[in-house]
Amino acid sequence: MSARVRQKCSHGEEKYQRNISSETLDSGCLNSATVCGVDWTTLPDDTVIQLFSYLNYRDRASLASTCRTFRLLGSLPCLWGSLDLRSYKFDTAAAVSLSLRCKNLQRLKFHAAGSADAIVSLQARELREISGDFCRDITDAALSVIAARHEMLESIHLGPDPCERISSDAIKALAYCCPRLRRLWMSGVKEANGDAINALAKHCRQLMELGFVESDNIDEVALGNLSSLKFLSVAGTRNLKWGSVAQVWSRLPQLVGLDVSRTDVNLSSITRFLSLSRNLKVLIALNCPVFEVEVDRNTMHNNKGRILLTLFSDIVKGVASLFADNLESVTDVFQHWKEIRNGDKNLDEVVVWIEWAISHSLLRIAENNLKEFDDFWLTQGAAVLLSLLQSSQEEVQERAATAVATFVVIDDEDVTVHCQRAEAILCGDGIRMLLNLARSCQEGLQSEAAKAIANLSIDSKVAKAVAESGGIDILANLAKSTNRLVAEEAAGGLWNLSVGDEHKGAIAEAGGVKALVDLILKWPPSSTDVLLERATGALANLGADEKCSMEVALAGAIHALVMLARTCKFEGVQEQAARALANLAAHGDSNSNNAAIGQEAGALEALVQLTYSQNEGVRQEAAGALWNLSFDDKNREAISAVGGVEALVALAQSSLDASQGLQERAAGALWGLSVSETNSTAIGRQGGIAPLIALASSDVEDVHETAAGALWNLAFYRDNALRIIQDDGVQPLVHLCSSSNSKMARFMAALALVYMFDGRIDSAVPVGPSPSSQGSSKTLNIDGVGRMALKHVDEFVSSFYEPQTFNAAAATLVPTALAQIAETIRIPEAGHLRCSGAEIDRYVRMLRDPSSILKSCSAFALLQFTMPGGRHAMHHSCLLQKAGAARVLRATAAASTAPIQAKIFTKIVLRNLENHHEVSS
Repeated sequence: MSARVRQKCSHGEEKYQRNISSETLDSGCLNSATVCGVDWTTLPDDTVIQLFSYLNYRDRASLASTCRTFRLLGSLPCLWGSLDLRSYKFDTAAAVSLSLRCKNLQRLKFHAAGSADAIVSLQARELREISGDFCRDITDAALSVIAARHEMLESIHLGPDPCERISSDAIKALAYCCPRLRRLWMSGVKEANGDAINALAKHCRQLMELGFVESDNIDEVALGNLSSLKFLSVAGTRNLKWGSVAQVWSRLPQLVGLDVSRTDVNLSSITRFLSLSRNLKVLIALNCPVFEVEVDRNTMHNNKGRILLTLFSDIVKGVASLFADNLESVTDVFQHWKEIRNGDKNLDEVVVWIEWAISHSLLRIAENNLKEFDDFWLTQGAAVLLSLLQSSQEEVQERAATAVATFVVIDDEDVTVHCQRAEAILCGDGIRMLLNLARSCQEGLQSEAAKAIANLSIDSKVAKAVAESGGIDILANLAKSTNRLVAEEAAGGLWNLSVGDEHKGAIAEAGGVKALVDLILKWPPSSTDVLLERATGALANLGADEKCSMEVALAGAIHALVMLARTCKFEGVQEQAARALANLAAHGDSNSNNAAIGQEAGALEALVQLTYSQNEGVRQEAAGALWNLSFDDKNREAISAVGGVEALVALAQSSLDASQGLQERAAGALWGLSVSETNSTAIGRQGGIAPLIALASSDVEDVHETAAGALWNLAFYRDNALRIIQDDGVQPLVHLCSSSNSKMARFMAALALVYMFDGRIDSAVPVGPSPSSQGSSKTLNIDGVGRMALKHVDEFVSSFYEPQTFNAAAATLVPTALAQIAETIRIPEAGHLRCSGAEIDRYVRMLRDPSSILKSCSAFALLQFTMPGGRHAMHHSCLLQKAGAARVLRATAAASTAPIQAKIFTKIVLRNLENHHEVSS
């Protein structure tokens, strides 16, 4: 399984969001008479209001629609003072449907794409705070209109994606229209010139916090006119002239906190800030390369009571020095501050700002994923993130959880986590903190906490801790959320936890299987690709467990997975759906899933079509599914009927330069189909033998072993045997028979060679154009090639012969001696092979053949096929009984001319038949 990890990425696209419409807000089918006769309308109003406050907007609207009382209470302004619409498609129509409830709305969070224009339609004239993320599409005009309609705005936060289309014009509009503005924080603005900043200084006299981060052109001199500023952040901003900056900003009379992280600030400027600023208490300079090269890290930590926070200073002690007497006792600095708050409003503001600034910088550092920060994360970065998880600010908690999810991942493509970082979170009680956030009624926290838990769970130790702490139940419940982002991250967590066998049963017991299936059925395939990929990936992992596979099937997963395989165009979903079907079909001997998949309308056609995908992973999993499904007789013929032979031959031909996994599955699927004579003949006629010969020449054991199995089946039929010879397949099979490290590969190559040279083919056959004869055919002497091939077969069989042991067993005929030999020469994997009646008859005929090599090889094969404990041993024993093989076996065992190994092998086969007869009777 590939587990997947996910870092912060844009979800602004409308197709990924569910709309909040009038139907969403005003529909519902519950009424008081349906809930066990209880009249819920008799509850006290304050109890109902409290209940409403714990619900998301969709559930709140559904409950409000049940009766007049609940509709009235559900519309109270106290329940609609804050809206978080980041997980929904928020457009003008949605805003209009919400407007009656939002007259007293004060706080709004939204995804910017397509939402900025809709804010005006809310008619929320009392709006105080707006927070929008993924703001690339917000224009000057849109922001200016928002400002003009909401003159009560006090806080504006736009980021963390850059506001690329916002310039000084919009900033001036904010200054003119929103005189009460106290906080303005924007990421990646195109420019903020002197006119715009001076407008803020003139009209926004209460502006105390300003952030222009990751921006390009900021008039740093004009910033010196913002005399009301207490906190200023220019983290990540470029092109600042630090020579003049330090002189100008140090004169800001109210400046208490300054964040210059991720800039090219130098030591000289830092020193001037600390020495000249009158009220500066905190200077944050995280990840400032120029400064870090110049500074003496052992001496520069604070200056005259001012705190300098850097990557090499002790951040926890630095912050704690603001309010703690005993710094040694403080390990969780922000939690400690929450516990000892002393009513100092100014200090409160400082700590809140520090949390905000540090959480933003740590997330940015985590996203850059540079190896040079390994020491920082392990020595203090992880501990700071854990402290931020317990912040009193929800936005800081979200950002810290996202940073945890991000900084543990060191390779997205290979799904690799940094074990030491993950264990630092584990040892710091981070799992408990994240699970507590996941239990929150705030969907933003649920989503980010679930993401962090999912990524951390790639580490087996963390996964165990998550399971032991009740995390599986929490994730299973979150997977039922109507919020797509929450359900998506929860599904990702279940996917990663389901990798290990130890957690599969717990996921099933927690209702995770049904939740995952419901996700597939609930969300349309065209709009939720990532969610569906994670849900199908988790089901694929669960389906690999025999017990869980039954529950997965009973939950309706087969229909859901086939639907995705047929209709979803996203390759990640296609790959996981095919893998899930492959795993469900892998338990053919213990349940009916294999047959059930074949009976599901369109299943086999969909898998065959997926073998033509441009994506190698999709082709590989589809071939694997067809391989497993071909073990069912009806499926085998049905696959062929929908073009499976042609598709798989083409796949095998195209896989010669592909991955080992694809090569193995392509050969395996052809092996499975080749069991029947019709399919075997069709594979030969469609050109399937040549690519199988090429795959049999692979150095990779799994590949050449599977190809040898397919060639063994194909060689049973004369025309195919002739094609193998004509396509130069003898030498690769001889090489396998002699040299492979896999006993199974050697065994099946030997059987294929025996089929080819047991006398059915003429002594001379054409083998194609000769390079030296200008297109004329050359003739191959079958007798000579056959003798060479059978010589190697004889060497393979003789490699299991130990003269002293065999001679002793032949002399005494003691059953224990035969049993000892049988266990010594047994090939365990051969017990999975299943032969037809025609094949068994052929081995019996070989026992009568005058060739000692054919006698020994056929006896050796029958020994492997009838060994007790083999999956199909009883089946083979019954076929031998029907063929009257006992008499032939006894004759071979007693023949004076038979090789000693053939005698011993046949005696063991007779013993096996007797054992099976006793068991069956």
